[in-house]
Parts: sequence; C-alpha cells; structure tokens
Amino acid sequence: MLDADCGRILLGLARNTIAERLSGEGASALIPSGFLGDMKITQHRWLHQPGATFVTLTMEGELRGCIGSLQAHCTLIEDVRYNAAAAAFDDPRFLPLTCEEFCEIEVEVSLLTTPQPLGFTDEADALAQLRPEVDGVLFEYGRYRSTFLPQVWEHFSQPREFLGMLKRKAGLPADFWAEEIKLSRYTVTKWREREFKNG
Repeated sequence: MLDADCGRILLGLARNTIAERLSGEGASALIPSGFLGDMKITQHRWLHQPGATFVTLTMEGELRGCIGSLQAHCTLIEDVRYNAAAAAFDDPRFLPLTCEEFCEIEVEVSLLTTPQPLGFTDEADALAQLRPEVDGVLFEYGRYRSTFLPQVWEHFSQPREFLGMLKRKAGLPADFWAEEIKLSRYTVTKWREREFKNG
C-alpha cells in the first residue's frame, strides 16, 4: 500500500483527468494548488504497476459519482484516469458533472487489495465474519453482482443491514438468501482531498 504523498498524486491525477474533460469550460484553472505542481508522473514507477481503484465524488457530503475496478487489469495511472472520468461523466445514477459542480466536489481515491473469497455455512455465519469499517464486500449470485467499499459502513453500520443493502444494490430483496451466493472481501487504502487542504 502507498503513503500520503502517493495519495496526493493519485487525487491530483483524478481531478486533473476530470478537468481535462471540462477544459473547454475553464475547469482546469480550478485545480487546487499543490495537487499536481510540476509532477512528472512518468518518473513514478509505482504508477505504472497494476492497480485496482475506485474514484468517488461527493458534493456537500452526498454521493455524486463512484466507479471503480475490483481487479487490477491495467496500470494504476490508467485505472485512476479511467475511473475518475467514468465517475464524473458515466455513472448511470447521475447526470454528467458540470463545470459549476467541479468547484464543489470532493475527490476520493481508494486503492483495493485483491478480493478474497469468504467461506461460510449460511447467512448468519457470513454476517458473523464481516468486519465493520474494515471489509469491502463483493456479492455474487448468478448474474447478480454488487459491491460496497469499506466506507459504506459509515451509512450501514450493522452487518445485516450492510449485506441487505448490498443485495438490494444487486437487484435482489434485502432478505434474499441462497446456497449459491458467493461473497468476497477486500480492504482499501483511501485518500480524500480534505486531508490535504491544509497540508
């Protein structure tokens, strides 16, 4: 996992990617000072290693876009750029981000570990193994699939509620259960822009 300086670079990379898409509207001039500076990203070898990330956008504390990768399928720099643009402009739950909103959003980047299958005998056993505020969870049942980052525990602190909402996100009832359900968990290292505003 990477340190705070790496987090600053990833956040700057995400915001700069969004700004580039909005550059015709002058958004690039709105990038917080110090996030990119004269950073030579090609000199950072770790950015060119495989990595899986989620980029989350919030505005006034509410979700404004979130897209990510559960498995590392390209370099970290490519993954952050792709997910930043997708979170801003291609999240089907929201309209594309505007230049005015660009000034108001906060960017968060999460770097994921590789998901590990969770072994369990029934739903009660699965719930007992979940670690609130630690585990990100991937839910799979046939064609139904969904995930919650560990940050979502802030909204659903009880394992049963967390898993129930995860099933609803996949398109199933909150009380659904079947032997064929698969669960995997992962952890993240995350960085938010607010952590660097005064740094």
